[in-house]
Amino acid sequence: MPSSDVRTFSDPDEYAASARAATFGLTITDAGRFAGKIVRMDLHDLWLHRHSENLSHIGHSALVPGRAIVSFWTRKAAGAAWNGIDVTSSQIVRHGEAEQFYRRASGASHRASMSLPMDVMASAVSTMAGCDLAPQRQGRLITPRPAAMAKLQRLHAKVGDLAENAPEIIASSEAARGLEQVLIEAMVDCVTTGSGAEDSLACRRHEKIMRRFHAAIEEHPEEAIYLPELCAIVGVPERTLRLCCCESFGMSPKRYLTLRRMHLARQALRRADAATATVTAIAASFGFWSFGRFAVEYRALYNEMPSTTLRALPP
Repeated sequence: MPSSDVRTFSDPDEYAASARAATFGLTITDAGRFAGKIVRMDLHDLWLHRHSENLSHIGHSALVPGRAIVSFWTRKAAGAAWNGIDVTSSQIVRHGEAEQFYRRASGASHRASMSLPMDVMASAVSTMAGCDLAPQRQGRLITPRPAAMAKLQRLHAKVGDLAENAPEIIASSEAARGLEQVLIEAMVDCVTTGSGAEDSLACRRHEKIMRRFHAAIEEHPEEAIYLPELCAIVGVPERTLRLCCCESFGMSPKRYLTLRRMHLARQALRRADAATATVTAIAASFGFWSFGRFAVEYRALYNEMPSTTLRALPP
């Protein structure tokens, strides 16, 4: 049944938890009050999403198997990158099945995605482009013909506008079918006629290192982890991990881990009982020993003092 939905968020954790075709984690890397929006559109087999975030961030996604997914930025974004590769709004990422990847932006970002069941995507490519679409494990960055990319951007934006202002059109089965067909045609045109970025041995090695990096962090989802032990787990020297993190995150692994510990401290403050817990104890448990500096950095990131977070009533 065709449908659409528009949701806005002020909490980055709630925003990340709402992802449907992926397990999604978000680390905010800039100060300010977060604002995010997700526009979801289901047109029979075709799923579409439009995402926007107002702050610099690093996102990690683990895609669900069984769907062929493409994504692209809908507007120019500073520092936009996928797996450490700079991406512009004139390019599209054809993701590998069940791919895991990092995405980052150094400021506000606006992205879109489209997905089909694998067999439906393969059939569409065979029918419309006359070629086979072999399943791929690794994602690939594609630069479509400018006219093809402009058409896809325009059509995707139009359906997003309908979802926000005329959802009854998307809810119409026949209207949704027509929209679905023109969008699939535009997507296939971009995927099959564009030029692909070179897949170098170094890039593949760095992707493997970052997958081990993420797996190590996921083994300690609510615990602080520090650079020396992380290097030991990942099995690379600090300089190699620094290179990979600068590519994927735009920052050193030490800075990323500090932001992660800050995020964990915020989660703990929000869950804690203000009658028995203290900011000092929670900060110390995540490796922050200079409590004055912790409070200053916390306020810069989250626009409130840690004591305010502790005292706030649960949502």
